[in-house]
Order: sequence, then structure tokens, then C-alpha cells
Amino acid sequence: MAHEGIFATSDECIFKMGNGYDTVSVDEDRINELCKQAESYINVLCNFNFSDVYAATLNVDVKYILSEAASNLVAIYGIQYDMSGYNSSREAENIINVNWARFNQCIKLLNGQNQRDFINNA
Repeated sequence: MAHEGIFATSDECIFKMGNGYDTVSVDEDRINELCKQAESYINVLCNFNFSDVYAATLNVDVKYILSEAASNLVAIYGIQYDMSGYNSSREAENIINVNWARFNQCIKLLNGQNQRDFINNA
């Protein structure tokens, strides 16, 4: 099945999950659904539908921030599904915490008025 996400690729999401994620259950179909959820969540958090203007008007800088935000959130979902493949729950939690911190920083960047002006004028 082809990847259906707009903001982030499957490879970006999987890379951020690390080596312990469940490769059987967290497959392309699951990542597609998680990407759609993450993208919708980002759009709602930012009160702006990036999905509708992604290809036509967003510049590459904004696209990379969206890619980072979505892949971080999908990675968190993938890790949380089954942590048994990691060396310890602490290892999995550390990866989750790094992804969560960066996700939140990306949302702040996308939400600031100066950033919104940048997005709209790019």
C-alpha cells in the first residue's frame, strides 16, 4: 500500500520510533491512519488547515516543520503501541519524551503570529 500522509513520510515516522517498535503491527496501513490523525490534530491545534494549502502555497521551511511535527507524533503513537521491543520502558519513554518536546516546539512555531505571517507571505 502506498503512503497516504501529506506532511511526513513513513520512513520519517519509523526513524523516530527507534529500533524497538513493533514492525508487525505498526505497518504501512497503521502509519497511514496515524499520519492522518496527526495531520488533523496539527491543523486543529493551529486553527489553520495546512493540508488544504500544503502543495500549492507552503514553502519548504514550513513543510519541514509540519513534517517534523507529524512524524514526531506518529512515532509516539507507534512506540506506545508496544514497548516490549525496546531494551527497557525507560528507553521507550526517553524516545517518546524527545519526540513530544519537539512536537510541542513545532506547534509553537506554527502558531506564533510572526510565524503565521511568515507562512502566509511565503
